[in-house]
Amino acid sequence: MIAPPKNRFKARLLAGETQLGLWMSIPSPITAEALSLVGYDWLLFDSEHSAVEVAQMQPLLQAASAGDSALAARPAWNDKVLIKKLLDIGAQTLLVPFVQSVDEARQAVQATRYPPDGIRGVAGSTRASRFGMAQGYLQQANDQICTLVQIETGEALAALEDIAAVDGVDGVFIGPSDLSASLGHLGNPGCKEVQAELKSAAVRVSSAGSVPGILATKVEDAVRYLEWGYRFVAISTDIGLLVTGAREALATVKQE
Repeated sequence: MIAPPKNRFKARLLAGETQLGLWMSIPSPITAEALSLVGYDWLLFDSEHSAVEVAQMQPLLQAASAGDSALAARPAWNDKVLIKKLLDIGAQTLLVPFVQSVDEARQAVQATRYPPDGIRGVAGSTRASRFGMAQGYLQQANDQICTLVQIETGEALAALEDIAAVDGVDGVFIGPSDLSASLGHLGNPGCKEVQAELKSAAVRVSSAGSVPGILATKVEDAVRYLEWGYRFVAISTDIGLLVTGAREALATVKQE
Protein backbone atom coordinates (compact mmCIF):
# COMPACT_ATOMS: atom_id res chain seq x y z
CA MET A 1 0.00 0.00 0.00
CA ILE A 2 1.31 3.46 -0.92
CA ALA A 3 0.65 6.15 1.69
CA PRO A 4 -0.40 9.68 0.70
CA PRO A 5 2.47 12.17 0.86
CA LYS A 6 2.88 14.22 4.03
CA ASN A 7 3.78 17.89 4.02
CA ARG A 8 6.83 18.27 6.26
CA PHE A 9 7.10 22.00 5.57
CA LYS A 10 3.55 22.64 6.81
CA ALA A 11 4.02 20.48 9.88
CA ARG A 12 7.16 22.36 10.89
CA LEU A 13 5.58 25.72 10.03
CA LEU A 14 2.60 25.10 12.28
CA ALA A 15 4.91 23.78 15.00
CA GLY A 16 6.63 27.16 15.12
CA GLU A 17 9.97 26.01 13.75
CA THR A 18 12.22 28.30 11.75
CA GLN A 19 12.96 27.07 8.24
CA LEU A 20 15.64 28.33 5.87
CA GLY A 21 15.03 28.11 2.15
CA LEU A 22 16.42 28.84 -1.27
CA TRP A 23 14.60 30.57 -4.12
CA MET A 24 14.85 28.60 -7.40
CA SER A 25 14.43 30.15 -10.85
CA ILE A 26 16.81 28.14 -13.05
CA PRO A 27 14.75 25.62 -15.09
CA SER A 28 17.32 22.85 -14.74
CA PRO A 29 16.63 19.48 -13.07
CA ILE A 30 20.37 19.06 -12.55
CA THR A 31 20.53 22.30 -10.59
CA ALA A 32 17.40 21.34 -8.67
CA GLU A 33 18.78 17.94 -7.74
CA ALA A 34 22.17 19.28 -6.71
CA LEU A 35 20.78 22.03 -4.51
CA SER A 36 18.27 19.66 -2.91
CA LEU A 37 21.25 17.81 -1.43
CA VAL A 38 22.84 20.88 0.21
CA GLY A 39 20.64 20.87 3.31
CA TYR A 40 18.15 23.73 2.94
CA ASP A 41 14.91 23.17 4.81
CA TRP A 42 12.92 24.12 1.72
CA LEU A 43 13.31 25.01 -1.94
CA LEU A 44 10.79 27.16 -3.78
CA PHE A 45 10.44 26.84 -7.55
CA ASP A 46 9.21 30.07 -9.10
CA SER A 47 7.07 30.22 -12.22
CA GLU A 48 6.15 33.91 -11.99
CA HIS A 49 9.46 35.71 -12.56
CA SER A 50 11.24 32.90 -14.39
CA ALA A 51 11.14 30.87 -17.59
CA VAL A 52 9.59 27.92 -15.74
CA GLU A 53 6.24 26.78 -17.10
CA VAL A 54 3.93 24.20 -15.53
CA ALA A 55 5.26 21.42 -17.78
CA GLN A 56 8.82 22.23 -16.65
CA MET A 57 7.86 22.31 -12.97
CA GLN A 58 7.24 18.56 -12.68
CA PRO A 59 10.78 17.44 -13.63
CA LEU A 60 12.16 20.07 -11.25
CA LEU A 61 10.08 18.67 -8.39
CA GLN A 62 11.05 15.13 -9.34
CA ALA A 63 14.76 15.95 -9.46
CA ALA A 64 14.68 17.87 -6.18
CA SER A 65 13.06 14.90 -4.46
CA ALA A 66 16.58 13.42 -4.31
CA GLY A 67 17.32 15.50 -1.21
CA ASP A 68 15.56 16.13 2.06
CA SER A 69 14.44 19.70 1.35
CA ALA A 70 10.69 20.32 1.42
CA LEU A 71 9.51 21.60 -1.95
CA ALA A 72 7.27 24.55 -2.74
CA ALA A 73 6.10 26.26 -5.93
CA ARG A 74 4.93 29.72 -6.88
CA PRO A 75 2.28 29.91 -9.61
CA ALA A 76 2.51 32.76 -12.06
CA TRP A 77 -0.70 34.25 -10.69
CA ASN A 78 -3.53 33.73 -8.21
CA ASP A 79 -5.34 31.62 -10.77
CA LYS A 80 -7.37 28.53 -9.94
CA VAL A 81 -6.29 26.68 -13.09
CA LEU A 82 -2.56 27.30 -12.54
CA ILE A 83 -2.94 26.33 -8.89
CA LYS A 84 -4.79 23.14 -9.80
CA LYS A 85 -2.08 22.14 -12.26
CA LEU A 86 0.73 22.68 -9.76
CA LEU A 87 -1.09 20.68 -7.10
CA ASP A 88 -1.75 17.83 -9.52
CA ILE A 89 1.93 17.52 -10.44
CA GLY A 90 2.81 17.12 -6.77
CA ALA A 91 3.41 20.54 -5.23
CA GLN A 92 1.98 20.55 -1.70
CA THR A 93 3.10 24.02 -0.65
CA LEU A 94 2.11 26.96 -2.85
CA LEU A 95 3.13 30.60 -2.57
CA VAL A 96 0.38 32.60 -4.27
CA PRO A 97 1.65 35.97 -5.55
CA PHE A 98 0.12 39.45 -5.42
CA VAL A 99 -2.69 38.82 -2.94
CA GLN A 100 -4.28 42.20 -2.32
CA SER A 101 -7.34 41.54 -0.18
CA VAL A 102 -9.21 39.14 2.07
CA ASP A 103 -11.31 38.02 -0.91
CA GLU A 104 -8.22 37.21 -2.96
CA ALA A 105 -6.72 35.29 -0.05
CA ARG A 106 -9.92 33.27 0.26
CA GLN A 107 -9.88 32.56 -3.47
CA ALA A 108 -6.31 31.24 -3.16
CA VAL A 109 -7.28 28.94 -0.30
CA GLN A 110 -10.37 27.64 -2.09
CA ALA A 111 -8.33 26.86 -5.20
CA THR A 112 -6.10 24.55 -3.15
CA ARG A 113 -8.92 22.60 -1.47
CA TYR A 114 -11.20 19.86 -2.72
CA PRO A 115 -14.96 20.34 -2.17
CA PRO A 116 -16.73 21.04 0.06
CA ASP A 117 -13.91 23.23 1.43
CA GLY A 118 -12.88 24.57 -1.95
CA ILE A 119 -13.09 24.28 -5.72
CA ARG A 120 -10.05 22.19 -6.70
CA GLY A 121 -10.90 19.83 -9.52
CA VAL A 122 -10.60 16.10 -8.91
CA ALA A 123 -8.37 13.93 -11.08
CA GLY A 124 -7.65 10.29 -10.38
CA SER A 125 -4.19 9.52 -11.75
CA THR A 126 -1.90 12.43 -11.01
CA ARG A 127 1.59 12.58 -9.58
CA ALA A 128 0.09 14.14 -6.44
CA SER A 129 -1.83 10.94 -5.69
CA ARG A 130 1.08 8.71 -6.68
CA PHE A 131 -0.73 8.21 -10.00
CA GLY A 132 -3.85 7.01 -8.23
CA MET A 133 -2.03 4.49 -6.07
CA ALA A 134 -1.91 6.48 -2.79
CA GLN A 135 -4.68 5.11 -0.61
CA GLY A 136 -6.87 7.86 0.85
CA TYR A 137 -5.17 10.71 -0.99
CA LEU A 138 -8.39 12.57 -1.74
CA GLN A 139 -9.50 12.39 1.87
CA GLN A 140 -6.17 13.65 3.26
CA ALA A 141 -5.08 16.12 0.59
CA ASN A 142 -6.72 19.25 2.02
CA ASP A 143 -4.93 18.83 5.34
CA GLN A 144 -1.56 18.41 3.65
CA ILE A 145 -1.74 21.44 1.36
CA CYS A 146 0.06 24.53 2.66
CA THR A 147 -1.21 27.84 1.31
CA LEU A 148 1.08 30.83 1.57
CA VAL A 149 0.00 34.24 0.29
CA GLN A 150 2.36 36.95 -0.85
CA ILE A 151 2.01 40.59 0.17
CA GLU A 152 3.66 42.92 -2.34
CA THR A 153 2.01 46.35 -2.21
CA GLY A 154 1.06 49.13 0.16
CA GLU A 155 -2.60 48.29 -0.44
CA ALA A 156 -2.09 44.71 0.67
CA LEU A 157 0.04 45.84 3.61
CA ALA A 158 -2.85 47.98 4.86
CA ALA A 159 -5.02 44.84 5.03
CA LEU A 160 -2.26 42.61 6.38
CA GLU A 161 -3.91 41.44 9.61
CA ASP A 162 -7.20 40.63 7.88
CA ILE A 163 -5.43 38.70 5.12
CA ALA A 164 -3.28 36.80 7.60
CA ALA A 165 -6.36 35.80 9.61
CA VAL A 166 -8.16 34.18 6.65
CA ASP A 167 -8.96 30.55 7.44
CA GLY A 168 -6.63 28.29 5.47
CA VAL A 169 -3.84 30.83 5.06
CA ASP A 170 -0.89 29.05 6.67
CA GLY A 171 1.69 31.77 6.16
CA VAL A 172 2.17 35.28 4.79
CA PHE A 173 5.21 36.00 2.66
CA ILE A 174 6.44 39.56 2.23
CA GLY A 175 8.01 40.50 -1.11
CA PRO A 176 10.54 43.29 -0.40
CA SER A 177 11.22 44.25 -4.03
CA ASP A 178 7.62 44.81 -5.15
CA LEU A 179 6.69 46.31 -1.81
CA SER A 180 9.51 48.83 -2.04
CA ALA A 181 8.36 49.78 -5.55
CA SER A 182 4.79 50.21 -4.35
CA LEU A 183 5.96 52.44 -1.51
CA GLY A 184 7.88 54.70 -3.89
CA HIS A 185 11.36 53.19 -3.46
CA LEU A 186 11.81 51.19 -6.66
CA GLY A 187 14.99 49.13 -6.51
CA ASN A 188 15.75 50.15 -2.93
CA PRO A 189 14.18 47.65 -0.51
CA GLY A 190 16.98 48.41 1.95
CA CYS A 191 15.83 51.97 2.56
CA LYS A 192 14.77 52.93 6.08
CA GLU A 193 11.02 53.23 5.34
CA VAL A 194 10.74 49.85 3.66
CA GLN A 195 12.82 48.11 6.31
CA ALA A 196 10.60 49.58 9.02
CA GLU A 197 7.54 48.19 7.26
CA LEU A 198 9.18 44.77 6.93
CA LYS A 199 10.02 44.70 10.63
CA SER A 200 6.48 45.71 11.55
CA ALA A 201 4.95 43.17 9.15
CA ALA A 202 6.56 40.23 10.91
CA VAL A 203 4.96 41.27 14.19
CA ARG A 204 1.60 42.00 12.57
CA VAL A 205 1.40 38.63 10.82
CA SER A 206 2.32 36.74 13.98
CA SER A 207 -0.19 38.74 16.02
CA ALA A 208 -2.90 37.76 13.53
CA GLY A 209 -2.15 34.09 14.15
CA SER A 210 -0.23 33.30 10.98
CA VAL A 211 3.45 32.74 10.17
CA PRO A 212 5.60 35.39 8.47
CA GLY A 213 8.05 34.62 5.68
CA ILE A 214 10.30 36.68 3.43
CA LEU A 215 12.94 36.59 0.68
CA ALA A 216 16.46 37.83 1.38
CA THR A 217 19.15 38.25 -1.24
CA LYS A 218 22.04 38.77 1.18
CA VAL A 219 23.09 36.79 4.23
CA GLU A 220 23.03 39.85 6.47
CA ASP A 221 19.46 40.56 5.41
CA ALA A 222 18.42 37.00 6.19
CA VAL A 223 19.95 37.20 9.67
CA ARG A 224 18.16 40.48 10.37
CA TYR A 225 14.81 39.12 9.16
CA LEU A 226 15.18 36.09 11.41
CA GLU A 227 15.88 38.38 14.35
CA TRP A 228 12.69 40.29 13.50
CA GLY A 229 10.61 37.12 13.78
CA TYR A 230 10.32 35.80 10.24
CA ARG A 231 9.99 32.02 10.41
CA PHE A 232 10.43 30.86 6.82
CA VAL A 233 13.14 32.78 5.05
CA ALA A 234 14.62 32.28 1.59
CA ILE A 235 18.18 33.30 2.33
CA SER A 236 19.26 33.60 -1.30
CA THR A 237 18.43 32.64 -4.90
CA ASP A 238 19.98 30.02 -7.14
CA ILE A 239 20.86 32.62 -9.78
CA GLY A 240 22.20 34.99 -7.15
CA LEU A 241 24.50 32.34 -5.71
CA LEU A 242 25.70 31.35 -9.19
CA VAL A 243 26.46 34.89 -10.31
CA THR A 244 28.02 35.92 -7.01
CA GLY A 245 30.24 32.85 -6.90
CA ALA A 246 31.29 33.31 -10.51
CA ARG A 247 32.13 36.98 -10.02
CA GLU A 248 34.07 36.35 -6.80
CA ALA A 249 36.09 33.56 -8.41
CA LEU A 250 36.98 35.73 -11.38
CA ALA A 251 37.90 38.71 -9.22
CA THR A 252 40.06 36.57 -6.95
CA VAL A 253 42.06 35.08 -9.83
CA LYS A 254 42.51 38.49 -11.46
CA GLN A 255 44.01 39.83 -8.23
CA GLU A 256 46.57 37.04 -7.98
